[in-house]
Amino acid sequence: MKQKFFIDTNKGVTAIIILIMMAVFNQWNNSTAWIYLALHGTYGILWVLKSNIFPDQSWEQKVSLGFGVVSWLALCLYWTAPWIITSQAVQAPAWLQAFCISLFALGLFLHFASDMQKHASLKLNPGVLITDGLFSRLRNPNYFGELLIYLSFSLLARHWLPVAILLVWVLFYWLPRMRQKDQVLSGLIGFADYKARSKLFIPFLF
Repeated sequence: MKQKFFIDTNKGVTAIIILIMMAVFNQWNNSTAWIYLALHGTYGILWVLKSNIFPDQSWEQKVSLGFGVVSWLALCLYWTAPWIITSQAVQAPAWLQAFCISLFALGLFLHFASDMQKHASLKLNPGVLITDGLFSRLRNPNYFGELLIYLSFSLLARHWLPVAILLVWVLFYWLPRMRQKDQVLSGLIGFADYKARSKLFIPFLF
């Protein structure tokens, strides 16, 4: 099976999982739980649409069933935040709810727009380094957007654990993939100059 099958199914059922948590812990009157459902649930649906409309080729590779199942279960760690919100009846203050919604919107734009730019650029100009648009000063704007998205989910829980899980994903999965991508692109014309004037992951910082 393709790796994206396991990723897409996990993200696609996220809204259902959150609704089940809300039902189990009777959190139908919890506005934070509803906002979380709207954010993470919508993201899951949009991811599946993106995967089918302008897919990322890195997820098109075939993987073993065992690897796929482990990947699926690892992604379940992202459900820690809604579990905390529903099981502990977390009520985020209005300012935090508003901040997380804005953070999610900005992250969603960066993530999806950069993925679309990459998809179109590689389709029209295969083998040519992408150095304009959202990639002009940041080599991985899609990952930065995803960071903002998952940070918005984590902060709504008002607990350290979802943030720690996100940090583990960043350090042990996202960053290695970004550095591997740099190694692959290093053979393209102009990469040295592009690397010198751009950041890897965080605008203006890193």
